[in-house]
Amino acid sequence: MLVAIMLAIFLSAMESTVVALAMPTVVAQLGGIRFYSWVFSGYLLTQTVSMPLWGRFSDLYGRRSVYLIGLATFLAGSALSGTAQDMVQLVAFRMIQGLGAGSLMTLGYTIIGEIFGLERRAKMQGYISGVWGVASMVGPPLGGLITDHASWRWVFYLNLPVGVVAMALVASALRGEARPGRRPAIDWWGVACFTTGIVLVMLALAEAGRAAAWSGAAVVAPLAAGGAVLAAFVAVERRAREPIVPLRLFASRIVVAAVVTRALAAMAMFGTLAFVPLFVQTVMGLTATRSGAVLAPFVLGWVLLSATSARLVLRVGYRSVVIAGMGCLAGAFLLLSRWGMGLSFVGAMRDVLLAGVGMGLVIVPMLIAVQSAVPRADLGVATSVTQFFMSIGGAVGVSVMGTVMAQRLAAGLPLADALHAVFVTGLVVCVGALASAFLVPPGRAQDLARAEMRGEPGRAGG
Repeated sequence: MLVAIMLAIFLSAMESTVVALAMPTVVAQLGGIRFYSWVFSGYLLTQTVSMPLWGRFSDLYGRRSVYLIGLATFLAGSALSGTAQDMVQLVAFRMIQGLGAGSLMTLGYTIIGEIFGLERRAKMQGYISGVWGVASMVGPPLGGLITDHASWRWVFYLNLPVGVVAMALVASALRGEARPGRRPAIDWWGVACFTTGIVLVMLALAEAGRAAAWSGAAVVAPLAAGGAVLAAFVAVERRAREPIVPLRLFASRIVVAAVVTRALAAMAMFGTLAFVPLFVQTVMGLTATRSGAVLAPFVLGWVLLSATSARLVLRVGYRSVVIAGMGCLAGAFLLLSRWGMGLSFVGAMRDVLLAGVGMGLVIVPMLIAVQSAVPRADLGVATSVTQFFMSIGGAVGVSVMGTVMAQRLAAGLPLADALHAVFVTGLVVCVGALASAFLVPPGRAQDLARAEMRGEPGRAGG
């Protein structure tokens, strides 16, 4: 089962980086450069929106069938993307692919949380984070090789054999899964409100990032409409018999702390990380290759500390690990905020390594804590909600940082100063994330383990 989950997560993590390398060739062949960004935005949109839905459906219908449907959707989108004859088709097919991708990581983490006890689960979550890191590093060179020596269409077709193997393994490993005793009632109004509201908010964020401003009607209108629809969603969920996102989850202090901390950390980290290559290439004058090398320590630090943090949780508890991680992340942002013309290549690598260490110490422990603190019936939706808010945080971060940079450039500041403002903004957000880490209850991993043995995980640290 673990191999199947690792294969699925490998595909999900590698997809965006592989496609990015192929896109210049795709545009040269298909044209339609005005749709360039939507090849990525459309995928991210459907992936993010679908995360909580996949999680909840798996709680209601069982992990096996829902995971297989998610994998099949991802593979169908991959196959169709490889056949695209113009950019409009490619965007549409990528949205199908993203819809399936929303299930891969969230349900993978959910299944790990369900079939393994706390100690083994901590190790497995660390291994999965390692797979994500390897995929992120393998993706760019693999995408370049495929594009240079074969057709760009194989960037998508390559997913098919790996995905089919993953489907076969999932189908076999979960064959004996218990099925729900009754036909669950789907909260279709909740699905409609949630999907509509998040799509509107994501469109507003994408437009804010494109226009580098938050005041235009194209940003304010969908943002306001999305907020209104999401308010209606909350009202619908309060009355639903089987809500898509049970509001009772947010009565747990651990869930709230995880959602806030992971969202703010992602907002600071991913929002800022998008501009590190720009600083390295334009201010430091390094090549694109060396710019990529600067980011490698970030991935390495995240991967290594994800595995380590999972073990630390078992020894010192999740709160101490998360606070230490946020301290590292805040320290990294303090160093980033001091970047200037005299920054060395080694110095840049050191600073992003510290950021990767911080993220590795935050993300996995918070996930382990959430999975151990909610009832089994809510495991899928709780896992997917934490992943969902992390994705939203990253999207908000990119838009906010882009606006900060554009405003500084419009004021006549040089690029180095504009990027300095971006890094300072990231530091401020990171300090907020550090403060939120203290919301994490001071429970110990042993408390969670005992609660799980009693069959009442919802009482642990909640």
